[in-house]
Amino acid sequence: MTKPLAGLLVVSLEQAVAAPYCASRLADAGARVIKIERAEGDFARGYDSAVQGSSSYFVWLNRGKESLVADIKKPDDAALLHRILQKADVFIQNLAPGAAARSGFGSDALRAKHPRLITVDISGYGDTGDYASMKAYDLLVQAESGLAMVTGRPEGPGRVGVSIADIGCGMNAYTGVLEALIERGITGRGKGLKISLFDAVADWMNVPLLYFEGTGKAPQRLGLAHPSICPYGAFPTRDGALVLISIQNEREWAQFCAAFLDAPDLPKQPGFESNNVRVANRATVDARVAEMFVTLTRDQAAAKLRAANTAYGFVNDLAALSHHPALRRTPVRVPGGGTAEIVAPAVIKSNEALALGPVPAVGEQSETIRREFRG
Repeated sequence: MTKPLAGLLVVSLEQAVAAPYCASRLADAGARVIKIERAEGDFARGYDSAVQGSSSYFVWLNRGKESLVADIKKPDDAALLHRILQKADVFIQNLAPGAAARSGFGSDALRAKHPRLITVDISGYGDTGDYASMKAYDLLVQAESGLAMVTGRPEGPGRVGVSIADIGCGMNAYTGVLEALIERGITGRGKGLKISLFDAVADWMNVPLLYFEGTGKAPQRLGLAHPSICPYGAFPTRDGALVLISIQNEREWAQFCAAFLDAPDLPKQPGFESNNVRVANRATVDARVAEMFVTLTRDQAAAKLRAANTAYGFVNDLAALSHHPALRRTPVRVPGGGTAEIVAPAVIKSNEALALGPVPAVGEQSETIRREFRG
């Protein structure tokens, strides 16, 4: 079956995570993606060597691409890139602010020259204002956006355990490209897109920000608990497991009390009668719930929670994730000829078998691309 973006040419002057995420999704959908790398390669290749000698980041974010080693500061390589862009549909770059333009690859100029081209400029904080020139790595943006301050335990702020700012930016870039392709199909013209890591995370901070501006209070950091719902948190079992439960309304609370806590009258008692009251009385409510959990094994707790129709999940480590019954995997060829089983993309498409392209070695397609686009 032909993939939806088959025939599309994407040129990505990329490194690290955000831009490669966007480009990898376009490659998954059938686009031809030419990744421009320095002679030493994208520095994400060196983040680790966990996947048969390749970086876990790089394997995840670069399947299905072609690698072209080129130095855009060299006239011959710059001319080559301009020839490729004559046939391109999408140009992505996440160099330092202004670097692409200084080398002759500014998005406005490229779209003026190629009206159907869609350009994607990825940055840390946008291209205007005092922050435009600041370096922006994922954890720095988690800190600047306030995300770190609402994440973690009461003792102090924490980091989201994956590169959430980079990934969020890449997801938004991918969505923007798809919308621009639809618009181009109507108007015949390309579009300039600008996406920053900060904007991506700030968008997700709407709820705590609006809550703070409306009440003057910041949401509490509670670790594995919810600041405005109780009980909604993790509790240890007798055999050392950690089970997270979520009570969403008073009907669920009544069922939980009756079938799990064996205390059908508890919702009528002071301190337990409504969510707002329970949140104010969180320590007592959580202690009451914990009393039951520590008498049960993981399996016994799960059976009792199912009987109560309570939403729950286990707090798994990576060993448990690797064998999780809901985890879907797919093979990807990695440099050196081996195969890695990566987690499959989230979208399952009807009547389409999932097949991802290989991860390229540095400059693996350089010679072929240079022949194809020689002057």
